[in-house]
Amino acid sequence: MKAYIFPGQGSQFEGMGKDLYENSFLARELFTEANHILGYGITDIMFEGSAEALKQTKITQPAIFLHSVIKAKIAGNDFQPDVVAGHSLGEFSALVASSALTFQDGLRLVQQRALAMQKACEMVESTMAAIVGLDDEVVEKICAEIENEIVIAANYNCPGQLVISGTVNGVHQAVERLKVAGARMAVVLPVGGAFHSPLMQPAQEELQAAIENINIIQPICAIYQNVNALPQTNPSVIKKNLIAQLTAPVRWTQTMKNMIADGVTQFIEVGGGGKVLLGMLKRLDKSFPASML
Repeated sequence: MKAYIFPGQGSQFEGMGKDLYENSFLARELFTEANHILGYGITDIMFEGSAEALKQTKITQPAIFLHSVIKAKIAGNDFQPDVVAGHSLGEFSALVASSALTFQDGLRLVQQRALAMQKACEMVESTMAAIVGLDDEVVEKICAEIENEIVIAANYNCPGQLVISGTVNGVHQAVERLKVAGARMAVVLPVGGAFHSPLMQPAQEELQAAIENINIIQPICAIYQNVNALPQTNPSVIKKNLIAQLTAPVRWTQTMKNMIADGVTQFIEVGGGGKVLLGMLKRLDKSFPASML
C-alpha cells in the first residue's frame, strides 16, 4: 500500500517551483491562476525571492501548498495514492491532491489560514522550540509544570523529536528545564508564533466559518488527519478536524505508526526541498521504503 505525504511550513527553499513552471504547461497554467487568486505574483517570490522573503507565514504557506499540489497534479497517472497525509499545512495539500478540495478552494483556504495565523502571532509574543532526545511523556510533564504560562507539546514529529509551542517566557522556561532533564537538544526556533497551541484560538475562530462553508467531498482515498492520526473519508468529519488542527498538536509520529500498522509499505513525499518528512520517517524506521515525487 502506497502513502503520499505532504510537508508543511519549514520545507520551503529558494527557487521552489521554478523547474515545474519551466517544464510543464499545466504547471504554468496553475501558477498563473494562483497569482490571480492570491492577488499578487507569488511566483516572483517563489522563483526569485530570498530565503527571508519566503519565511513570511503569509508567503510560506501558499508557496509550499502550490509546490506540493502542482507536483501531484502534473504527475498525472503516476500519482496513485492508497492513502495520504500532510504535516500541518500539508494536510490541505493532501486534501486537494486526493480530490476532496478543488485547487482553487484549497489555495483560498490556505491564504486565509496564513493571514489568520499571522494576525494571531502578532497578538501575543510567542514562539516554538525543538526538543530532541527525550521521551514524549517527559516533555509533556515538564511543559505542564510551567506555571502561569502557556506551553505545550505541539508537533510529535518522530520518536525522540518534539516541538513545543507557547508564550516566549513559557517556552524559554521549558527549554531550560528540558536541558536539565537530559535533552540532547533544546533550542528555540526562528518562527513568528506558537503554532498548534491555544494561542492560535483567534485564528481558529476566524477560519472556522471559511472551512464550514467550503465544499469538501469524499476524497479518492483515506486521509490520515493530524488531530487524531486516524484515516478519514467523511467530509463533515474532515472539516471538524481541520478546524481543530490550528490549536491541536500535530500527531505525526502516531500517523506514521498507524499508517504502517494499517498496511502502508511505501512512503512518497510530495514537495519540499529537504526531504523533511522522509527524514522523520528514517528516525522511525531507517529501512522503510521511501522516495520523493
